[in-house]
Amino acid sequence: MPSLDFESERQVFKEFYDDNHGVIEGAKTSFITLLNSLIRSSENLPLSKIEGRVKDRDECIKKFNLKYRTELESADTVYEIKDHITDLIGVRVVCLYEDDIKRIKDLLCVHFEVIDITDKIAQIEKTENSFGYKGLHLDLKLNDIRSGLPEYSKFKDFSFEVQIRTIIQDSWSVLDHKIKYKKSIPNELKRRINSLAALFEVADREFREIRSATEESLKAEDVSQEQIKAESDQIQSGEVCTQSSTHTLNAFSFLKIANHFFNGYEFEPHKVDGFTAEIVMLKPTLTRGKFNYFMRENIAKVKKYKEYFEAEFPADSLNPYTIIRHCLYLGDKSIFLKLLTKQASETFEKWLSDNPQH
Repeated sequence: MPSLDFESERQVFKEFYDDNHGVIEGAKTSFITLLNSLIRSSENLPLSKIEGRVKDRDECIKKFNLKYRTELESADTVYEIKDHITDLIGVRVVCLYEDDIKRIKDLLCVHFEVIDITDKIAQIEKTENSFGYKGLHLDLKLNDIRSGLPEYSKFKDFSFEVQIRTIIQDSWSVLDHKIKYKKSIPNELKRRINSLAALFEVADREFREIRSATEESLKAEDVSQEQIKAESDQIQSGEVCTQSSTHTLNAFSFLKIANHFFNGYEFEPHKVDGFTAEIVMLKPTLTRGKFNYFMRENIAKVKKYKEYFEAEFPADSLNPYTIIRHCLYLGDKSIFLKLLTKQASETFEKWLSDNPQH
């Protein structure tokens, strides 16, 4: 029964914690798995990590003593310590961008019963000269639907706290906890800490803006294949292509054209980035129309060579990147010779010599 006897309630909480520790750990694991599944199955919500912990027993008692005990006892309100430890089970969701925080919050509010929301982002941003840890805290419980499922029924009485942060906010939180005596240090050091926190905040904003700018660049290159074909036709006919002359090849236009010729192949962004840079370094003025022209004019011949090569050398194969290298080499050997190794170019040249009909 609840009481005002702190020593008695402390002992009750210790017994509750020890008797239920295994179930609490199971609830933590179950909640992490559920959140991970819900968020990762949602479209365009990339995560850095999801992790959790069960709060230490003595830390729970210490928190209650500092935060709740005085007010409850002053008001003669009986209590049980466990009812006031909303973060006994804590889950941290670390996402990539600031605007993902709200989207994750909205998603979780649909799937769980919301007990409380603490918006530390708004608290910090309302002040003019204060920086620090930013994040969103949700106190949640399983909703009625999930509580009735066999796999969750034994966890239905446990609430848990979810902290949603960006990578930058999470990094600041970790480092911020390592800075000692923040409240009583000289003003000069306080200013330095605030300046550092401001840099983290700017970094968070810039990552979001870079992502948005990247998405806009992708949209800008999302022209029809007919438009790219028209640019290539102008090059083939020798016309001056003023419209496409400014569309020099970049990772976005490379991806658009490569996906057309290799439908279904997954071009990984970091490989596309490096490969495009390698091509552009050899010919900085290469346009997307010219690149497409080299591909469409030479890919049939290179695919014939691929059949020969893989029959002759069963242990090796020509992947799409290698096929593109050969297409560009055929398009302009003087410029793109460096895209092939000496052995690869010699083998290709011998096949070309032996198969002039191709």
